[in-house]
Amino acid sequence: MITSTEIRLKSRPVGVPTAANFDVATVDVPAPGAGEVLVRNRYMSVDPYMRGRMYDRPSYVPPFQIGEALQGHAVGEIVESHAEGFAPGDLVSSMFGWREAFTVAPANLAAMPDLFGKLPHVPGINPSAFIGVLGMPGLTAYVGLLEIGQPKAGDTVFVSGGAGAVGSVVAQIAKIKGCTVVASAGSAEKCDWLRSVGVDHAINYKDGNLLAQVQAAAPKGIDVYFDNVGGEHLEVAIEVARQGARLAECGMISQYNDTAPAPGPRNIIMVVGKSLKIQGFIVSNFGHLRAQFVADMAGWIAEGRIRWEETVMDGIAQAPAAFAGLFDGTNTGKMVVKL
Repeated sequence: MITSTEIRLKSRPVGVPTAANFDVATVDVPAPGAGEVLVRNRYMSVDPYMRGRMYDRPSYVPPFQIGEALQGHAVGEIVESHAEGFAPGDLVSSMFGWREAFTVAPANLAAMPDLFGKLPHVPGINPSAFIGVLGMPGLTAYVGLLEIGQPKAGDTVFVSGGAGAVGSVVAQIAKIKGCTVVASAGSAEKCDWLRSVGVDHAINYKDGNLLAQVQAAAPKGIDVYFDNVGGEHLEVAIEVARQGARLAECGMISQYNDTAPAPGPRNIIMVVGKSLKIQGFIVSNFGHLRAQFVADMAGWIAEGRIRWEETVMDGIAQAPAAFAGLFDGTNTGKMVVKL
């Protein structure tokens, strides 16, 4: 038996989550029995969607429970195995983040080579990439842009939260598809990084009139909007959308911590006259595209056409701060906790 530190939900946040909403606990992890494995996590993910699971309300995923360890994507290493096909040293993917170690049946794990094919053997890829650009955020960008946005060569694509884990992949795939890309971010440094990966127009939304900035970057309007932010960004996207534009609604992080319902876009009536397509989506509904995503990403990474950044915080105790940092722009690219 070994000990493991885990993070539990102590109380449901009202507004922006704080350290007071979390507990740090030490637990005993039993040795694996027959057909089980012991896993020690190496990296865990914090993602904006987790804020929705902190409310006690029905959603596409069940809410976190008070007093229980939180959950999320993680990459771990098998320490001990009594299960066929899993050996010490193997890397595995799971939803048992927010803890240092756990014992589980292999049905709750994905073996990295089986899930990602040849990608673990591509030089220079850290295992943390499999909870970022090669994991759920990357797949979210891929399916949201290509399946919902359906960009064509010559289109103008606007992505909000462009320097985040999802938005940065959206921007680069849009460039691969031959589009002009306008992306927003919250600092000059993030905008510089976006330009370094090929974004045509990087906008610091904190610099002033967002509508005027987007209109200047896309004077003929936009054909696709990938929404990670909602609020003013969505209203601006509707305003500058061309006839028949497609709006992929991935997330609305500007409203996740609201304590009262936010007003809808004031210009929503324009959806009718412009024949806009606005579609929300959940990445779990597109699991059938994972193999194609892996194949495409493997090629693009090998060609140097996809790059990514990570903001890494060390130690399980930093997980609540890493999560809170998602809402104040602390991260560039994927926020990762190294365990």
